[in-house]
Amino acid sequence: MLARDESGGHCTALLPSPEEDQPAKKWPAGPLAIGDEVGESPRPMASTSVTRLYSDRVLSAGALLELDAAQTHHLRNVLRLGAGTRIALFNGGDGEWWGEIQHLGKDDGRVQVTEQRRRSRLEPDLWLVFAPLKRARIDYLVEKASELGVSVLVPTLTERTVVERLNLDRLRAHARAAAEQTERFTVPEIREPALLSGLLAHWPAERRLLACVETGAAPAIADRLAAERPGSWAVLVGPEGGFSDKELDGLVKLPFVCAVSLGPRVLRADTAAIAALSVLQACLGDWRASRGA
Repeated sequence: MLARDESGGHCTALLPSPEEDQPAKKWPAGPLAIGDEVGESPRPMASTSVTRLYSDRVLSAGALLELDAAQTHHLRNVLRLGAGTRIALFNGGDGEWWGEIQHLGKDDGRVQVTEQRRRSRLEPDLWLVFAPLKRARIDYLVEKASELGVSVLVPTLTERTVVERLNLDRLRAHARAAAEQTERFTVPEIREPALLSGLLAHWPAERRLLACVETGAAPAIADRLAAERPGSWAVLVGPEGGFSDKELDGLVKLPFVCAVSLGPRVLRADTAAIAALSVLQACLGDWRASRGA
């Protein structure tokens, strides 16, 4: 059976899943472990779940952290944790620390920092520049980009951008939650929206820009990246309607732009971003390192 996408006119095949009648598989409840704990060997992917919490406070042994209402609600009412439970804490600069919940009230809580769990390490210098999407899709994109290691997300307004108003607080909350779940040491920065023309005019010369274009004779992304080197990179994806001809002409003329194709199929903007980030990470990023490296 075919279902038509009213927005783009494309037809999508709806096929019954061979697993519909099978019992659901039970996957590990916790996040995948990344890196080593101090003084210990690498943990397996299916390790015991560890609750992680981001804090903007300095982390050191003996420090007492005051929790806000949202953090308290999450620990007490969502995760059903209580006093005496050990959780992991990180702030983007001091590594990761163990903390013990001292108190969880209705709107406030306290956590005592005890000892360091993992030392900090460098994370990818990777940006994502994207045209804003509708709510569900942009929430998904921010979450997945954070999981894939993006350090900065830059919403950009193009000639065909439809969505121009963004709830940055909501997007930052999604990025923070993704960082907590994936055992990152940092939370991605989400910047204010900027016009594409102005962004390109002030682009840092040392940062390569991987532009995903849907027309023309751009080389395949894997072939193009095989000739490039690791370093400071950014991925650029356009709006659902694609870049205008004027924007495409201007992009390919810029010396820092690396224009690529994502294959023979027309991808939605969020799919294109995730695909490009994945290939870039596999070819030039930290996917080349083992989990315990």
